[in-house]
Amino acid sequence: MGTKILIIGACGQIGSELTLKLRGIYGNQNVIASDIREGNEVLMNSGPFEIINAMDYEAVAAVVEKYQVDEVYLMAALLSATAEKNPAFAWELNMNSLFHVLNLAKEGKIKKIFWPSSIAVFGPTTPRFNTPQYTVMEPSTVYGISKQSGERWCEYYFNKFGVDVRSIRYPGLISWTTPPGGGTTDYAVDIFYKAIQDKHYDCFLSKDSALPMMYMDDALNATVGIMQAKKEDVKIRSSYNLAGVSFTPEQIYEQIKKHIPDFTIQYNPDFRQAIANSWPASIDDSSAMKDWGWKCKYDLASMSEEMLENLEKVLK
Repeated sequence: MGTKILIIGACGQIGSELTLKLRGIYGNQNVIASDIREGNEVLMNSGPFEIINAMDYEAVAAVVEKYQVDEVYLMAALLSATAEKNPAFAWELNMNSLFHVLNLAKEGKIKKIFWPSSIAVFGPTTPRFNTPQYTVMEPSTVYGISKQSGERWCEYYFNKFGVDVRSIRYPGLISWTTPPGGGTTDYAVDIFYKAIQDKHYDCFLSKDSALPMMYMDDALNATVGIMQAKKEDVKIRSSYNLAGVSFTPEQIYEQIKKHIPDFTIQYNPDFRQAIANSWPASIDDSSAMKDWGWKCKYDLASMSEEMLENLEKVLK
Protein backbone atom coordinates (compact mmCIF):
# COMPACT_ATOMS: atom_id res chain seq x y z
CA MET A 1 0.00 0.00 0.00
CA GLY A 2 2.63 2.54 1.02
CA THR A 3 2.15 5.83 2.84
CA LYS A 4 -0.92 7.79 1.72
CA ILE A 5 -0.38 11.56 1.70
CA LEU A 6 -2.89 14.40 1.33
CA ILE A 7 -1.67 17.87 0.40
CA ILE A 8 -4.15 20.66 1.17
CA GLY A 9 -3.38 23.82 -0.79
CA ALA A 10 -1.52 21.89 -3.48
CA CYS A 11 -1.88 24.60 -6.14
CA GLY A 12 0.10 27.25 -4.27
CA GLN A 13 3.75 28.22 -4.67
CA ILE A 14 5.10 25.53 -2.35
CA GLY A 15 2.26 23.02 -2.70
CA SER A 16 2.56 22.58 -6.46
CA GLU A 17 6.25 21.69 -6.30
CA LEU A 18 5.93 19.70 -3.10
CA THR A 19 3.19 17.53 -4.65
CA LEU A 20 5.44 16.53 -7.56
CA LYS A 21 8.41 15.89 -5.27
CA LEU A 22 6.34 13.66 -2.97
CA ARG A 23 4.81 11.81 -5.93
CA GLY A 24 8.36 11.11 -7.10
CA ILE A 25 9.19 9.61 -3.69
CA TYR A 26 5.98 7.81 -2.67
CA GLY A 27 4.36 7.10 -6.06
CA ASN A 28 1.78 9.15 -7.98
CA GLN A 29 -1.29 7.34 -6.70
CA ASN A 30 -0.23 7.66 -3.05
CA VAL A 31 -0.10 11.46 -3.04
CA ILE A 32 -3.49 13.18 -3.24
CA ALA A 33 -3.39 16.83 -4.22
CA SER A 34 -6.25 19.11 -3.16
CA ASP A 35 -7.15 22.78 -3.34
CA ILE A 36 -10.15 25.08 -3.59
CA ARG A 37 -9.46 25.39 -7.35
CA GLU A 38 -7.82 23.29 -10.05
CA GLY A 39 -4.06 23.55 -10.56
CA ASN A 40 -1.68 23.30 -13.51
CA GLU A 41 -1.83 20.39 -15.95
CA VAL A 42 1.19 18.53 -14.58
CA LEU A 43 -0.29 18.59 -11.08
CA MET A 44 -3.75 17.54 -12.25
CA ASN A 45 -2.60 14.78 -14.60
CA SER A 46 0.13 13.14 -12.52
CA GLY A 47 -2.07 11.77 -9.73
CA PRO A 48 -5.34 12.05 -7.76
CA PHE A 49 -6.82 15.53 -7.25
CA GLU A 50 -9.74 16.67 -5.09
CA ILE A 51 -11.44 20.05 -4.79
CA ILE A 52 -11.55 20.88 -1.06
CA ASN A 53 -12.18 24.05 0.91
CA ALA A 54 -9.61 23.81 3.74
CA MET A 55 -12.10 25.48 6.10
CA ASP A 56 -14.70 22.73 5.56
CA TYR A 57 -14.04 20.06 8.20
CA GLU A 58 -16.47 17.53 6.71
CA ALA A 59 -14.90 17.83 3.25
CA VAL A 60 -11.37 17.33 4.61
CA ALA A 61 -12.50 14.38 6.77
CA ALA A 62 -14.26 12.75 3.80
CA VAL A 63 -11.13 12.84 1.62
CA VAL A 64 -8.98 11.53 4.50
CA GLU A 65 -11.38 8.60 4.82
CA LYS A 66 -11.81 8.00 1.09
CA TYR A 67 -8.06 7.56 0.53
CA GLN A 68 -7.18 6.21 3.99
CA VAL A 69 -4.70 9.08 4.40
CA ASP A 70 -1.72 8.65 6.78
CA GLU A 71 -0.07 12.08 6.47
CA VAL A 72 -1.39 15.58 5.76
CA TYR A 73 0.66 18.52 4.51
CA LEU A 74 -1.43 21.62 5.21
CA MET A 75 -0.13 24.24 2.77
CA ALA A 76 -3.29 26.40 2.47
CA ALA A 77 -2.84 29.93 3.88
CA LEU A 78 -3.32 33.58 3.03
CA LEU A 79 0.13 35.17 2.74
CA SER A 80 1.48 38.31 4.42
CA ALA A 81 0.71 41.17 2.03
CA THR A 82 -2.61 39.64 0.89
CA ALA A 83 -3.69 38.92 4.48
CA GLU A 84 -3.25 42.57 5.47
CA LYS A 85 -6.01 43.46 2.99
CA ASN A 86 -8.46 40.93 4.47
CA PRO A 87 -7.48 40.25 8.10
CA ALA A 88 -10.64 38.46 9.28
CA PHE A 89 -10.66 36.01 6.38
CA ALA A 90 -6.90 35.41 6.73
CA TRP A 91 -7.30 34.55 10.42
CA GLU A 92 -10.24 32.26 9.72
CA LEU A 93 -8.53 30.37 6.88
CA ASN A 94 -5.13 30.07 8.56
CA MET A 95 -6.51 28.94 11.93
CA ASN A 96 -9.59 26.84 11.10
CA SER A 97 -7.77 24.75 8.50
CA LEU A 98 -5.12 23.92 11.12
CA PHE A 99 -7.70 22.97 13.77
CA HIS A 100 -9.40 20.64 11.31
CA VAL A 101 -6.26 18.56 10.67
CA LEU A 102 -5.12 18.68 14.32
CA ASN A 103 -8.52 17.36 15.40
CA LEU A 104 -8.50 14.62 12.75
CA ALA A 105 -5.10 13.52 14.08
CA LYS A 106 -6.33 13.72 17.68
CA GLU A 107 -9.16 11.37 16.70
CA GLY A 108 -6.62 8.94 15.25
CA LYS A 109 -7.62 9.49 11.62
CA ILE A 110 -4.21 10.90 10.57
CA LYS A 111 -0.79 9.72 11.78
CA LYS A 112 1.37 12.73 10.95
CA ILE A 113 0.96 16.41 10.01
CA PHE A 114 3.22 18.93 8.34
CA TRP A 115 2.21 22.54 8.95
CA PRO A 116 4.42 25.40 7.75
CA SER A 117 5.17 28.39 9.92
CA SER A 118 7.10 31.46 8.76
CA ILE A 119 9.63 34.13 9.72
CA ALA A 120 6.52 36.32 9.98
CA VAL A 121 6.13 35.02 13.57
CA PHE A 122 8.92 37.42 14.51
CA GLY A 123 8.36 41.14 14.90
CA PRO A 124 10.08 44.52 15.33
CA THR A 125 11.21 43.61 18.89
CA THR A 126 12.89 40.35 17.80
CA PRO A 127 16.71 40.43 17.50
CA ARG A 128 17.16 41.10 13.77
CA PHE A 129 20.47 39.39 13.10
CA ASN A 130 21.01 35.67 13.58
CA THR A 131 17.52 35.45 15.12
CA PRO A 132 17.62 32.63 17.71
CA GLN A 133 15.26 29.64 17.82
CA TYR A 134 13.81 30.86 21.14
CA THR A 135 13.35 34.63 21.25
CA VAL A 136 10.89 37.50 21.56
CA MET A 137 7.97 36.99 19.15
CA GLU A 138 5.64 39.96 18.76
CA PRO A 139 4.45 39.73 15.14
CA SER A 140 2.91 42.86 13.63
CA THR A 141 1.02 41.28 10.71
CA VAL A 142 -2.16 39.19 10.63
CA TYR A 143 -0.22 36.44 8.86
CA GLY A 144 2.46 36.47 11.57
CA ILE A 145 -0.12 36.47 14.38
CA SER A 146 -1.90 33.46 12.83
CA LYS A 147 1.38 31.59 12.38
CA GLN A 148 2.52 32.29 15.93
CA SER A 149 -0.85 31.12 17.28
CA GLY A 150 -0.60 28.04 15.07
CA GLU A 151 2.81 27.18 16.52
CA ARG A 152 1.39 27.30 20.03
CA TRP A 153 -1.54 25.06 19.05
CA CYS A 154 0.74 22.52 17.33
CA GLU A 155 2.88 22.25 20.46
CA TYR A 156 -0.25 22.02 22.63
CA TYR A 157 -1.75 19.19 20.57
CA PHE A 158 1.57 17.32 20.67
CA ASN A 159 1.96 17.70 24.45
CA LYS A 160 -1.70 17.13 25.32
CA PHE A 161 -2.84 14.53 22.77
CA GLY A 162 0.41 13.15 21.30
CA VAL A 163 -0.38 14.50 17.82
CA ASP A 164 2.72 14.05 15.63
CA VAL A 165 2.78 17.50 14.05
CA ARG A 166 5.99 18.91 12.53
CA SER A 167 6.76 22.42 11.38
CA ILE A 168 9.44 24.71 9.99
CA ARG A 169 9.51 28.49 9.76
CA TYR A 170 10.00 29.20 6.08
CA PRO A 171 11.99 32.26 5.11
CA GLY A 172 11.13 33.96 1.77
CA LEU A 173 10.99 31.27 -0.92
CA ILE A 174 12.38 31.65 -4.42
CA SER A 175 11.20 29.47 -7.28
CA TRP A 176 10.99 29.67 -11.07
CA THR A 177 8.03 27.31 -11.54
CA THR A 178 5.22 29.38 -9.99
CA PRO A 179 4.75 33.15 -10.30
CA PRO A 180 4.91 35.32 -7.14
CA GLY A 181 1.82 35.00 -4.90
CA GLY A 182 1.36 38.02 -2.63
CA GLY A 183 4.15 37.67 -0.09
CA THR A 184 6.48 40.48 0.96
CA THR A 185 9.54 38.41 0.01
CA ASP A 186 8.09 37.75 -3.47
CA TYR A 187 10.08 40.69 -4.86
CA ALA A 188 12.99 38.25 -5.00
CA VAL A 189 11.06 36.11 -7.49
CA ASP A 190 9.51 38.99 -9.45
CA ILE A 191 12.89 40.66 -9.99
CA PHE A 192 14.06 37.70 -12.12
CA TYR A 193 10.94 37.81 -14.30
CA LYS A 194 11.30 41.56 -14.85
CA ALA A 195 15.05 41.30 -15.53
CA ILE A 196 14.41 38.89 -18.39
CA GLN A 197 11.18 40.45 -19.73
CA ASP A 198 11.66 44.22 -19.22
CA LYS A 199 15.34 44.68 -18.27
CA HIS A 200 13.98 46.94 -15.50
CA TYR A 201 12.49 46.40 -12.06
CA ASP A 202 10.56 48.75 -9.78
CA CYS A 203 11.32 47.41 -6.30
CA PHE A 204 8.77 47.92 -3.50
CA LEU A 205 11.51 47.58 -0.83
CA SER A 206 14.50 49.83 -0.16
CA LYS A 207 17.86 48.72 -1.55
CA ASP A 208 19.31 47.72 1.83
CA SER A 209 16.38 45.63 3.18
CA ALA A 210 18.08 42.36 4.12
CA LEU A 211 15.69 39.41 4.41
CA PRO A 212 16.23 35.67 4.88
CA MET A 213 15.49 33.79 1.67
CA MET A 214 15.70 30.23 0.45
CA TYR A 215 15.74 28.53 -2.94
CA MET A 216 12.71 26.25 -3.35
CA ASP A 217 14.79 23.06 -3.74
CA ASP A 218 16.24 23.63 -0.26
CA ALA A 219 12.78 24.32 1.21
CA LEU A 220 11.35 21.11 -0.28
CA ASN A 221 14.30 19.07 1.00
CA ALA A 222 13.77 20.51 4.49
CA THR A 223 10.03 19.76 4.36
CA VAL A 224 10.55 16.14 3.34
CA GLY A 225 13.53 15.88 5.71
CA ILE A 226 11.61 16.82 8.85
CA MET A 227 8.69 14.54 7.89
CA GLN A 228 11.02 11.58 7.30
CA ALA A 229 12.98 12.20 10.51
CA LYS A 230 12.51 9.79 13.42
CA LYS A 231 9.82 10.99 15.82
CA GLU A 232 12.30 11.27 18.70
CA ASP A 233 14.63 13.48 16.62
CA VAL A 234 11.94 16.14 16.17
CA LYS A 235 12.48 17.81 19.54
CA ILE A 236 10.77 21.15 18.82
CA ARG A 237 7.02 20.87 18.28
CA SER A 238 6.21 24.55 17.79
CA SER A 239 8.33 25.19 14.67
CA TYR A 240 12.00 25.07 13.65
CA ASN A 241 13.97 28.08 12.44
CA LEU A 242 15.17 27.54 8.88
CA ALA A 243 17.76 29.69 7.12
CA GLY A 244 18.94 29.76 3.55
CA VAL A 245 20.68 32.88 2.34
CA SER A 246 20.11 36.48 3.45
CA PHE A 247 20.49 39.31 0.95
CA THR A 248 19.24 42.80 0.07
CA PRO A 249 17.50 43.94 -3.15
CA GLU A 250 20.76 45.68 -4.12
CA GLN A 251 22.76 42.45 -3.71
CA ILE A 252 20.36 40.40 -5.82
CA TYR A 253 20.31 43.19 -8.43
CA GLU A 254 24.13 43.14 -8.63
CA GLN A 255 24.05 39.35 -8.99
CA ILE A 256 21.54 39.48 -11.88
CA LYS A 257 23.53 42.27 -13.57
CA LYS A 258 26.44 39.86 -13.95
CA HIS A 259 24.21 37.85 -16.30
CA ILE A 260 22.10 40.72 -17.76
CA PRO A 261 24.43 43.78 -17.89
CA ASP A 262 21.78 46.30 -19.09
CA PHE A 263 19.36 45.47 -16.26
CA THR A 264 18.23 48.54 -14.26
CA ILE A 265 16.38 48.98 -10.96
CA GLN A 266 14.44 51.70 -9.17
CA TYR A 267 13.47 51.65 -5.48
CA ASN A 268 9.94 52.78 -4.57
CA PRO A 269 9.20 51.38 -1.09
CA ASP A 270 5.46 50.91 -0.35
CA PHE A 271 3.43 49.42 2.55
CA ARG A 272 5.39 46.18 2.28
CA GLN A 273 8.51 47.99 3.51
CA ALA A 274 7.03 48.18 7.02
CA ILE A 275 6.36 44.43 6.94
CA ALA A 276 9.94 43.75 5.81
CA ASN A 277 11.32 46.02 8.54
CA SER A 278 9.53 43.96 11.18
CA TRP A 279 11.18 40.71 10.06
CA PRO A 280 14.64 39.28 10.78
CA ALA A 281 17.60 39.97 8.48
CA SER A 282 19.22 36.60 9.17
CA ILE A 283 18.27 33.40 11.04
CA ASP A 284 20.03 30.92 13.32
CA ASP A 285 18.87 27.44 12.30
CA SER A 286 21.38 25.37 14.28
CA SER A 287 18.57 23.46 16.09
CA ALA A 288 17.30 22.01 12.79
CA MET A 289 20.86 21.06 11.80
CA LYS A 290 21.51 19.39 15.14
CA ASP A 291 18.16 17.60 15.63
CA TRP A 292 17.34 16.17 12.19
CA GLY A 293 20.33 16.93 10.00
CA TRP A 294 19.09 19.92 7.98
CA LYS A 295 21.62 21.40 5.54
CA CYS A 296 21.22 24.25 3.03
CA LYS A 297 22.76 23.77 -0.45
CA TYR A 298 22.16 27.00 -2.41
CA ASP A 299 23.82 30.40 -1.98
CA LEU A 300 22.89 33.68 -3.76
CA ALA A 301 25.14 33.05 -6.79
CA SER A 302 24.05 29.44 -7.47
CA MET A 303 20.40 30.31 -6.87
CA SER A 304 20.48 33.33 -9.23
CA GLU A 305 22.12 31.27 -11.94
CA GLU A 306 19.48 28.51 -11.70
CA MET A 307 16.61 31.03 -11.63
CA LEU A 308 17.78 32.88 -14.75
CA GLU A 309 18.64 29.70 -16.63
CA ASN A 310 15.23 28.12 -15.99
CA LEU A 311 13.14 31.26 -16.44
CA GLU A 312 14.84 31.99 -19.80
CA LYS A 313 13.42 28.68 -21.03
CA VAL A 314 9.98 29.18 -19.48
CA LEU A 315 9.47 32.77 -20.67
CA LYS A 316 10.54 32.20 -24.29
